[in-house]
Amino acid sequence: MGTASGLSRTFRGLGLDRDAVNAAVTHPFHNGGTEGVNTKTKLIKRQIYGRAGFALLRHRILLG
Repeated sequence: MGTASGLSRTFRGLGLDRDAVNAAVTHPFHNGGTEGVNTKTKLIKRQIYGRAGFALLRHRILLG
């Protein structure tokens, strides 16, 4: 019972944002590259957590 109501809420939400869903399905553009950079930056931040500030983070991002 919980799954069915969860699915119906999901589909109702998709219906409310129909323009965004259509654009996501029909346009060839995506933000995968941007998301990859964000993921890499967060990984580096976790690796150097507490060791240095923004200067080291910037250096590590520009290196790799």
